[in-house]
Amino acid sequence: MKLLVLLLMAGLSLPAAPVVVLISANAEWREVKKRWPAVRMEKTPYGETFALRIAGQPVQFLHGGWGKVAAAGSTQYALTRWRPRVVLNLGTCGGIAGRIDRYAVLLVERTLVYDIVEMMGDSQEAIDHYTTALDLGFLPTPLPGQAKKGLLISADRDLAPEQIPQLVRRYGAVAVDWETAAIAYVARRNGVRLVALRGVSDLVSEAGGEAYGGTGVFESGTARVMHGLLEQLPAWIRAVVR
Repeated sequence: MKLLVLLLMAGLSLPAAPVVVLISANAEWREVKKRWPAVRMEKTPYGETFALRIAGQPVQFLHGGWGKVAAAGSTQYALTRWRPRVVLNLGTCGGIAGRIDRYAVLLVERTLVYDIVEMMGDSQEAIDHYTTALDLGFLPTPLPGQAKKGLLISADRDLAPEQIPQLVRRYGAVAVDWETAAIAYVARRNGVRLVALRGVSDLVSEAGGEAYGGTGVFESGTARVMHGLLEQLPAWIRAVVR
């Protein structure tokens, strides 16, 4: 990190990568490391990073960390260090039972932060401020894989079953995660395209979450989701860099 700051202060350029693949949760990153066990890892202030050539393009992978704070900080770090044309965020999300299928892949076209509580004014004004519409018009048709465009809402918490009716009524929510809204906000502020692909690792209903009370369901769901996303990664690299 000190070297990065010194280079920027000196006005020196850093190696660029046209695509940065940003991975958030620890369980998601473990699946990435299983796929490429022999790569040379480097440490960053947020997590590990490594470079590969995929579909003929230099691609930088970064473990950004879980939650909105790490997501925002690591996104800015990646944009500053590698100056990518596109950020690909691959990961998982929790789906609302009856509104999306388990293991479905969501291509995020809009994000919002739903856990903002404003006691001095209108919470909706703050929520609107952190709502981001993603520019997906540059992607080809048809899209790689079976991804479906939709809204993903984020909070620094797992989805509470009792919140589901309100979130569905107010936003039309189908799935939730911890990081994508923060990543999208930072990417937009920097004028960098983001393609966020989140697969549903587990479902939550008003009766409860199938992964709640233990990590087994989430980890097995994450393994399946990440395997599918990493299989499709070359096609997505070709789609975003044309």
